[in-house]
This record gives sequence, structure tokens and C-alpha cells, in this order.
Amino acid sequence: MICALGAAVCYGTASVLQAVAARAAEPGTGSGVDTALLVRAVRQWRYVAGLGLDGAGFALQIVALRALPIYAVGAALAASLAVTAVVAARLLRVRLSATEWGAVAVVCGGLAMLGLASGTEGGGTGPVALRWAMLAVAGAVLLLGAVAGGLPDRPRALVLGLGAGFGFGVVEVSVRLIDSADPANPAVYALLLGGGAAFLLLTSALQRGAVTTATAGLVLGETIGPALVGVVWLGDRTRGGLEWLAVAGFAVAVAGALTLARFGEPPVARDGAGPVEPLERTRPR
Repeated sequence: MICALGAAVCYGTASVLQAVAARAAEPGTGSGVDTALLVRAVRQWRYVAGLGLDGAGFALQIVALRALPIYAVGAALAASLAVTAVVAARLLRVRLSATEWGAVAVVCGGLAMLGLASGTEGGGTGPVALRWAMLAVAGAVLLLGAVAGGLPDRPRALVLGLGAGFGFGVVEVSVRLIDSADPANPAVYALLLGGGAAFLLLTSALQRGAVTTATAGLVLGETIGPALVGVVWLGDRTRGGLEWLAVAGFAVAVAGALTLARFGEPPVARDGAGPVEPLERTRPR
């Protein structure tokens, strides 16, 4: 659980650094699958620093997935939205309200409940069809990104974030389906394609949309689906008699994270200069 929470800190901080870098970069094709934007963003030190944090978070996530059920790791990663909100408040110069601080506390409370109820990692390997299904989902993430690229900014950020969450969810499940670097295992390619597609979509989402809106979609995509896969096909269970606590903790943690999607982040300037101060924050009190 410590590794899972460490991954959440890394991912949450990386999202803000990458958002700042993506917004400073010149736009590419405008598509949700925008490799030109990714190339421009990666030239900036903030984006590279974010990638380094993503790498550290992924390593911690693998350790956690090898010891805990997917639902516990997924809920812990939902805490990355709380980290994102706090770091964005610092770097994007906005303030968290009492409600938003309360949501951070709710996330922490839900994670504590999950920590008490979680059992060990399930021993199931799942059917062979599950590996091919993960590869198909990874391909569908790219299609979703291409379609979402034409949406208005707010729904675009949410849908692209959701697609990125599906991609990272594929990574979570694929880690459990890979016992060795077997080139015949479709889960190996699902992991690579899902992770790469998720990065493309998330970078596009962070350029023009609110970082917490994009991350809210990310949380939804990478928690609920993989958690169900872990319980139904991979044998993830709770400690004896504590199923109710695990369900409650998961629901509380995700609900608290999604509450932060209302976080009042400044909108993005159309000239690429970064965030601008919203009208309601400039009115005299």
C-alpha cells in the first residue's frame, strides 16, 4: 500500500508538470492522438521531469500490483487526483476551498478503510481470451482519442482523460497477466500499446482542458474496470468478513477523488500562454 500511495504521489505531481508543459507547447494536429504535440512537449524540462515521475510511479505500481488486489491499487491511485489538486493549487496559483480539502480527507479515509480490508493478490491467471481482450481495448483507446479530438474543450478533456484511464487500466491488468517476457503473450503488447496510447491522450487532454477534469476521467477509467476484472477473473479477495469495508472504502475513495473534479482551476489561455484568472476570482469580495 505504501508503494501504491507513492505511485499516486508521483502520478499526481507528474500530471501538473505535464499540463504546464503541454500548455506552453505549440498545438499539433488538434487530434486527441496528437504525436506532434507530444514531441513538442517533451522538449521542455517540466514534461521530462513528469515522465521521470511517471517512470518512478510505474515501478512502484508494479510492486503494489504484485502484492495487492487490483481494486486496492486502483483506489490508491485515485488519490493522485488529490495530489494533482494540491500541486495545481501551488503551481497554477489557485486556492482549494474547504469542500475540496474535505474531499482530500475523504480520499484518505477511504484508502485507510481499503488498507484494513484488502487481502493478498489473487492467484488467478484468467482465460486466454482476457489477454486478447486487453489488446483490443488498447486499440480502442486510440480510436476513442481520434474521435474525442473534435469535441469542445471541457468534454474533450474529460473523454480524453477517460480514454487515458482505460489505457492505464489495461496496463494494470496486463501486469498481472505477464509472468515472463513471452513474445507470444498478447498482454505484453497490450501493456505497451495501452501505456503509449494513454500518454498520447492524456497529453492532449492536459493542453486545453482543466487538469483535474482530465484526471477525474483518468481515475474513472483506471479504477472501476480493472477492479472488476481482478475480482471476477483474477481471484482478488478481501480479508475474511471485511468485504463490506472494502466496498465502502473503494466507493468513498473514488467518490472523494471525483468530487475534486469540481476544483476551480483557471481556464487555459487561447494563445498558449497558460492559465488565466477566471472572472469570479477577480471580483471584489
